[in-house]
Amino acid sequence: MSYAAGEAIGGGSRQLAHYVGQILKGAKPGDLPVQQPSKFELVINLKTAKAMGLAIPRALFATATEWIE
Repeated sequence: MSYAAGEAIGGGSRQLAHYVGQILKGAKPGDLPVQQPSKFELVINLKTAKAMGLAIPRALFATATEWIE
């Protein structure tokens, strides 16, 4: 299972590149704004859970954003 910020999967790379660019241009990291993700994703790997003998509770399975089979 993985619980991560949705932006980290797609748009986070673009944000990271912007921050790195600002730092390389001389900005102090402490002066850059902190941004919080607006979306979180729960991904469950069913194949791995089965191989490990784990049972995924229905409530957790229902809240997952993505399932990997």
